[in-house]
Amino acid sequence: MRRAWRVSDVRSAEKSLMATLPDGTLMQRAAAGLARRCALLLQEAGGVYGARVLLLVGSGDNGGDTLLAGAALARRGAQVRALLLTPERVHLAGLTALRQAGGFTVSDLPGRSDLVLDGIVGIGASGGLRPAAASIVRRLEDLRDRTGNRPPIVAVDVPSGVTVDTGDVPGEAVTADVTVTFGCLKPAHLIGPAATRCGLVDLIDIGLGPALVTDPAVRVAEAADIAGWWPRPGATSDKYTRGVVGLATGSAFYPGAALLSTAGALAGPSGMVRYAGSAHREVVRAHPSVVVADRVADAGRVQAWVCGSGLGTGDQARTELRSVLATALPVLLDADAINLLVGGEHATHLRRDAPLVLTPHDGEFKRLAGEAPGADRAGAAARLAAWTNAVVLLKGDRTIVATPSGEIWANPTGSPVLATAGSGDVLAGLLGSLLAAGMPAVRAAVTAAYVHGLAGRRAAQDGPVTAPDVASALRPVVADLLG
Repeated sequence: MRRAWRVSDVRSAEKSLMATLPDGTLMQRAAAGLARRCALLLQEAGGVYGARVLLLVGSGDNGGDTLLAGAALARRGAQVRALLLTPERVHLAGLTALRQAGGFTVSDLPGRSDLVLDGIVGIGASGGLRPAAASIVRRLEDLRDRTGNRPPIVAVDVPSGVTVDTGDVPGEAVTADVTVTFGCLKPAHLIGPAATRCGLVDLIDIGLGPALVTDPAVRVAEAADIAGWWPRPGATSDKYTRGVVGLATGSAFYPGAALLSTAGALAGPSGMVRYAGSAHREVVRAHPSVVVADRVADAGRVQAWVCGSGLGTGDQARTELRSVLATALPVLLDADAINLLVGGEHATHLRRDAPLVLTPHDGEFKRLAGEAPGADRAGAAARLAAWTNAVVLLKGDRTIVATPSGEIWANPTGSPVLATAGSGDVLAGLLGSLLAAGMPAVRAAVTAAYVHGLAGRRAAQDGPVTAPDVASALRPVVADLLG
């Protein structure tokens, strides 16, 4: 599992650690790690000696890290130039070290660079880039290296121009090929549009870990976590003890939603799927193992319910939603079920004692919460989770899972290919199967998003992706994970 901390927590940890170390130790550690990573990139492109390195240097410690790393590269024979964006506030010790190593300053972008270090602003910045810095960033695309290509850009700690704690990108920002960050990950590396600006994130250990005593702001599951959480049948398991998931999805008008949610559920760990709805003939024809009924009241016993995908918003849909919410079982509400909650009688069931998972996209989120997620998607998801006492899975390229207690998870496997009709129906079915198998709601949501994202990527290997392609890819993805 990976974790990221907010700027205030990082600053507190740094202060605590620096009190035990000689002055400048943390900066020296950060700069040494940054220089090593840059040297590896230069080695891959022809070597460090003689390579032209451009430093974009702002004020403060971020600029100091950049200058000290540049000095280390200059000592290895690189031609290092520093463009100072705020000369009056430059880190003097770093600038002195660079000049002593043979580096020098320039007043504008050079014609050629083999590597660019983005040290314009660090984690203490707020708002977008200032006009002068934004102009420099726009012109980076015009740079060329010794092979005639755009040189790789290495962001120092975070790409300049991103909002560190929320992952927002309010204006012009650097798009890095590699981000070298120090001590711990920050939210911008994992959530929001900032995450796509980071490129490959390389974490340098500067000894900060023991000083990070607060809970992380964001958690990210890894393959080992998903494999460890996934329910596996034992020698004495049967179809009932593995869990039975009920699906109140689809309708005569939207039978595809029923089929897709069923396909998602069948790829999960539960031992049986029961479908209740007016698309039951289509479901059993496509999936003979599914036990069907025409309404929730006649479905039989289940361990969790999925409700809403393609359900419609008429009287019958309202009745089915009411029946599902009246149970003491884990419930997942998606699509039409979420829309039915808005300003209706069903909203009174939101703060139920049994586990509840909501899976809105941005439009459904806005209807339910009264406002769009905005720049701070993680914070918005957490507020909705607290208000509804539900786990909220806010869909997007970087899907967010939030709990009522404020715990935030970011999904690392998302892909734009999943922005296709019916993809969310598949996700809902899979998540419901995990709930029915006994997985806690937050882990079920995190696991379903992770596997669903991998399935989208796998399906994309064969061309344009449809929701049935995603459903078909779920089983091989799970097999690889559990391998």
